[in-house]
Amino acid sequence: MDTETFTFLDADQLDIFVYHWRSMQQQKPRAIIQIAHGMGEHAGRYERLAKVLIRAGYEVYANDHRGHGLTAGAPEQVGKTGSDAFNKMTDTMAQLTDQIAASHPGIPIYLLGHSMGSFLTQQYMYKYSSKVEGVILSGTNGKQSPMLRVGILIASMLVSWRGIDHRSPLLMLLTFGSYNKAFKPTRTVSDWISRDEAEVDLYIADPYCGGIFTAGFFRDFFRGLLDIHRPQHMDQISKKQPVLIFGGDRDPVGQMGKGVRQLLGMYNRLGLEHVDFKLYPGGRHEMLNETNREQVTSDMVQWLDRQIGQVQLDETGLDKKQGYHIDVNRVEANEAQVEGSRASKLLGG
Repeated sequence: MDTETFTFLDADQLDIFVYHWRSMQQQKPRAIIQIAHGMGEHAGRYERLAKVLIRAGYEVYANDHRGHGLTAGAPEQVGKTGSDAFNKMTDTMAQLTDQIAASHPGIPIYLLGHSMGSFLTQQYMYKYSSKVEGVILSGTNGKQSPMLRVGILIASMLVSWRGIDHRSPLLMLLTFGSYNKAFKPTRTVSDWISRDEAEVDLYIADPYCGGIFTAGFFRDFFRGLLDIHRPQHMDQISKKQPVLIFGGDRDPVGQMGKGVRQLLGMYNRLGLEHVDFKLYPGGRHEMLNETNREQVTSDMVQWLDRQIGQVQLDETGLDKKQGYHIDVNRVEANEAQVEGSRASKLLGG
């Protein structure tokens, strides 16, 4: 595998750091996979996934979001994201998509978003869906708790009192403090991300992972989480674009699977025609770093292979395959339970 890195300037003239992974043989890729990583991590953590995708004939790009990884510049700068960060992160993802399309004309692009990156991708789905062929959501959730508005108020007050770059242990606690409760007795504060202890230890040891984020980040993040599920925004999502959603049924971000099913119900009511999903029993937040990650990655590659086959059929005008649909009955049966059990924390769980 060949690894290239480069930077480009976003709308604020901020240098955005990008990883580009491709085959050493330089053959034409079947498609490009663009990755949007989560909060408190960085794009470099997806190198292992990139190796698998490249063996399957794909090429991969992944940028470090503002305030993350090498875009932040140094570990002590992680968590400082500036103003209007949520919207700007999504806009920057679209900039990268444009650069990918210019470098690979005619090659389909798929966007994979994990955790915070999945919420950015949900915004991307109504702002920029025409730029990509399909999307994949990992470690995601549906409509947030009404307590999110309280979080916006607290974060906004902290920004007014202490400034946009004030690091807030309070908001970190309110957002993530309960995530480990389901896994007692716990070994670390990050047991909720994976059953694989080695992966948890790697995350904790990584200087570009974790950290205390700023009040400005949380204000913008919470506002973004509220915005992405407004009816006027969701109505703009393409009904034809294929979507894959996967996660663990023990992921607190996805409300132990309930929030994922709720999102599926929302997409069903919108009339999305090609949505697949899979919840992995026992899986926690980072399914791509879980004990069964080989199965998870294989399932994702198979889904991509099916989509590439569909694109080729569409281009040749041959008979089109049937879409891969969600289990509507199962989704609808769980919606009442989801609505009745909405947790009181700010994000998921």
